[in-house]
Amino acid sequence: MPRSNAWQSAARLIARWLDRRERVDELLESLGRALTGVERARCQHLVFGVVRHFGRLEAELGRLVAHPPRLATQGVLLVAGFELIEAAAKPGEAGLVAKIGHHAVEQTKLLASPAEARLVNAVVRKLAVDLAAPPPAAVAMAEELAEYFSHPVWLVRSWLAQFGAEPTRKLLEWNQQPATVYARWRATEAPPPDWLKPTAWLGFFEIASGRWSEVEPLLKSGAIYLQDPGTRFAVELLAPQETETVLDACAAPGGKSLLIADTMKVGKVIALDLPGPRIERLKENLSRLPPTVGVALVQGDLLQGLSAELKEHGLPRLFTAVLLDVPCSNTGVMRHRVDVKWRLQECDFKKHPKQQLALLAAAAKLVAPAGRLVYSTCSLDTKENEHVVREFLADRHGQWTLEKSVTSRPWESGHDGAGAFLLRRV
Repeated sequence: MPRSNAWQSAARLIARWLDRRERVDELLESLGRALTGVERARCQHLVFGVVRHFGRLEAELGRLVAHPPRLATQGVLLVAGFELIEAAAKPGEAGLVAKIGHHAVEQTKLLASPAEARLVNAVVRKLAVDLAAPPPAAVAMAEELAEYFSHPVWLVRSWLAQFGAEPTRKLLEWNQQPATVYARWRATEAPPPDWLKPTAWLGFFEIASGRWSEVEPLLKSGAIYLQDPGTRFAVELLAPQETETVLDACAAPGGKSLLIADTMKVGKVIALDLPGPRIERLKENLSRLPPTVGVALVQGDLLQGLSAELKEHGLPRLFTAVLLDVPCSNTGVMRHRVDVKWRLQECDFKKHPKQQLALLAAAAKLVAPAGRLVYSTCSLDTKENEHVVREFLADRHGQWTLEKSVTSRPWESGHDGAGAFLLRRV
């Protein structure tokens, strides 16, 4: 069973999330140094698990509890509920459900009150039975799939219309699994350690749990960068060449800028993004670029034009290679961003494409004749991918061509989803 401080911290954070609906990464940052090492990892696992399965847990608890208890008690019930979902996948471990129930009752006495502990005791016993139920039939209604796999029903309907029944179910199942942690090996002059597990994607390795003490010094030295293999498509399509000056037009937090620099080895990267809190992380990643690659950080708004900013930095107005990794719905990376499905709204799929098309049009103005522009997203939705590119090309009347595109669907590729499109200025 988990130690009390990690478990209690998770229950408190979930209660706070119910109250404020903060971003989960910011929620965990609020822990500060209260938890470290194994304890912090356990707390994160519980918080991620509750948020990932929140729809199903909320529905089951709603059928068992007529009036929602205090947030502190709800936090306990949700964390215990996630542990019951994990226990249902381990039917051979006798007594585990009883231990989870007993532990939840004892924690309720500390976090809430003895009276509420009696409620938790009664609810958890019934909840264990309900959460052990099998998944919906192979062909199920959108409402059943949405509840069991904890996704908004409108999003499930959208995916059913785009991908069909079987792929949608595979996507839902994919999203409900903890994310694999991948690292890109950057220290090419030395072999990677044996504990880094090779993958099917050149240069990317899987990191097993419990290795953080060995991972941390490699991160600090710049030997590795934590990065999903799905990020490689955009840079591979761009194919940065030695001595080129490449513009990364939506650069923060800087993972793709780093990959561009590592790919061309000699040249210059111009990293552009809006001023704001993400700039510090971008600066940190840009400091890791190879010494043979120059770098310029430009803070500005692509949509407002960059003539003054580029002139101030002594940079050209046009580039032979531009990468535009646009803000999007993040539907391809829901394993990593477990709360994004609860923050998305249907209207976002109208709002995002408009912004994406505007950014693409603005980035195109910075591409030299015969130059190339890669438009990329971490979205699975055709409205943010193919539709945006199609509209951009239609508006340019033959001035641009689409040379190649790549779409990564997680249930097929085995890593994050993405869309990437190589455009050429005629």
